[in-house]
Amino acid sequence: MMARFSDFRLKGLVFLAIVVFALPMFISNPFHYGLATQTALVAAAVVGLNLLVGFAGQISLGHAGFFGLGAYFSAIMTSNYGWSAIPALVLGAVFVAIIAWIVGRPILRLKGHYLSMATLAVGFIIAIILNNEREITGGPDGMPVPSFDVFGWELSVFGQYSLFGMDISGDLAWYLFAGVVLLVAVWLAQNLIDSPIGRALRSVHGSEVAASVVGVNTAKYKSLVFVISAVYASVMGALYGHFQGFITPSVASFDFSILLITMVVLGGMGSTIGVIIGAVVLELLPQLLADFQEMEMVLFGLILMLTMIFMPKGLLPTAANLLAKRRAKSAGGDA
Repeated sequence: MMARFSDFRLKGLVFLAIVVFALPMFISNPFHYGLATQTALVAAAVVGLNLLVGFAGQISLGHAGFFGLGAYFSAIMTSNYGWSAIPALVLGAVFVAIIAWIVGRPILRLKGHYLSMATLAVGFIIAIILNNEREITGGPDGMPVPSFDVFGWELSVFGQYSLFGMDISGDLAWYLFAGVVLLVAVWLAQNLIDSPIGRALRSVHGSEVAASVVGVNTAKYKSLVFVISAVYASVMGALYGHFQGFITPSVASFDFSILLITMVVLGGMGSTIGVIIGAVVLELLPQLLADFQEMEMVLFGLILMLTMIFMPKGLLPTAANLLAKRRAKSAGGDA
């Protein structure tokens, strides 16, 4: 059974890689490249959130706070102190991991709506701090973020680069970079899922009492996955800030937290490729509905509501179940 799931995940990763590297053949508009890059970075953050929600069964309604902390930490260190982006990103991830560990230990003892309220409060506190500390963060007006540099090589949407003898634009370079980051994020998540840690997380999701009885330290593993998901959010937040070139406290807002959790639920909790599909749908849907002007948000909400009514397990798991039923029906008919 485990071998079959591992094979399925490998196929999913290969399919995702094909899509990532084939997509530039179908787009050339800088706006579309920007949207694809943003989607890849947000999807990678959602992959981390899925480890917490989909595999460990722990809710987080303030996860955008960690995304915002990563973005602002890297922005402050590179803008105000002249740090390179990589050390700032890494130190920011360590800082967020420490915060998540300190916060996670007590709040993850809670369950149900009490846990939801606690994580929501964490997100609100972070957003308020980012809004009020004007001298450090720029307050509601936000702050500029320098280009992302790797050992002196700056990655900018306005640049022109050479890769294996081919000249590529800054938009394409950022997209390819974000695509590789997404693939690495998925690969790391899948390896974690297939490890003893992943099995412990699934046991916690199934029943904390049963997991404790067989010797699983539930508090330890819940705190660990909370930290891992926060680090995912922090790293993607830092990259998002460097890509955009400017950030505001909206990156840590309640609305963004709800968007992240909705991506997980819509795509299918516990499905790594599924949550990426959820991220793609929720990033693209507002663009497709933009022509409807005043009705945009009404239609957006209606589509989400109908999807969750008729596909409660999420897009990919529902589609996979339907396909399995058709195959079983066809096999039964042939027999």
